[in-house]
Amino acid sequence: MLPLRALRVDQVGSLAGPPALHALVEDNALGKVSDAELSRAQDDAIRQVILKQEAIGFPVLTDGEFRRRNFQESFGAAVSGYDLPADVKRSYIERQNEITKEAFQRAEQAFDAAGPAIAHRTPVRERLKLVRNVPLEEYKFSASVATRPVKETLVSVDRISQRFAHEKSKDVYADMDEFVADVVAIEREMVAQLVAAGCTYIQIDAPGYTAYGDAVSLERMRSRGEDPQENLERAIRADNAVIAGFGDVVFGIHLCRGNPRTSDPATGKVLAQWHREGHYDAYAERLFSSLDHDRILLEYDSDRAGGFEPLRFIPKGKIAVLGLVTTKSEAVESLELLQRRIAEASGHLPLDQLALSPQCGFGGVGTSVVLPEDVQWRKFERILETADRIWGGTGGHEA
Repeated sequence: MLPLRALRVDQVGSLAGPPALHALVEDNALGKVSDAELSRAQDDAIRQVILKQEAIGFPVLTDGEFRRRNFQESFGAAVSGYDLPADVKRSYIERQNEITKEAFQRAEQAFDAAGPAIAHRTPVRERLKLVRNVPLEEYKFSASVATRPVKETLVSVDRISQRFAHEKSKDVYADMDEFVADVVAIEREMVAQLVAAGCTYIQIDAPGYTAYGDAVSLERMRSRGEDPQENLERAIRADNAVIAGFGDVVFGIHLCRGNPRTSDPATGKVLAQWHREGHYDAYAERLFSSLDHDRILLEYDSDRAGGFEPLRFIPKGKIAVLGLVTTKSEAVESLELLQRRIAEASGHLPLDQLALSPQCGFGGVGTSVVLPEDVQWRKFERILETADRIWGGTGGHEA
């Protein structure tokens, strides 16, 4: 067993991007900063954030997704074939203005408007082709400056298919099965290249799965003539197919209800939003028992997640990573709270099958509403402290 498979701590991917880098990303979209200047700034920021992760003793690292305007660019920016706006970079800025800003409720978005692939529900104009392996480019740079394992993230086939406007693309793809087959083939090629480059931990970001327990999302599927159960079964088969046959590589899959945030106009404090509601109970038995991934990273920082009872469906040999530390509030969780919550979870899944992480990413550079960097690091330090108290350490070292 690789040490990475049994890690007692984890992170989801994106980190709180430095405000100066966020400003450069926006200026680049507006044509005020060149791609070369932005790339140099990203290189510097990634070096610094990797050094910081290593300094606090985190056993697996990411580049903070500082090269992405949105986590879904791992696929959307890697392929050709989508029917996109003429200026995709600027459309990311416009997308932020589409999302409702009310705190402590569902953040709605005009998904059918023109915009970047997967972030919007987009048709295709021709069959998809891999033109640039975005995660591979990210990994090669990060691995060159890191002394510990670097994980890479790809977006799941489930999310890609949910954000495909199939009804507007029938002249290219006769049905969803044909589209999904192309997506699986492309993602397998991306994974194979990552593995060949030395990547030993790959995470699949799959926020779409929580749609199968959310009344609003289910109604949207049905209104398009889709069968949610058929969608779920297709998605499980496809996400398993992406990772099949890659030997000792560790695969994680992250499930959440969306990670939007807004801010209090009076104080500037970060306030929570979400895209979906509904507990894991509605689909946990089918999903948890069927996914082939080694680590299942779950959102558990709010009542919207429900209780820990669904953990009983996670098979032996797999790790449930409990996202108990929120990225939507500046309050740092107490050691006592995290210990108590993990103890509750261990009543449904053995302690040696549990781990701890933030509930989602910290936001990267695609949005200005992120937790302050110092709060982020205090949360990571609390995660490490908790793991040391409960398990006697993080459970993994350099692979």
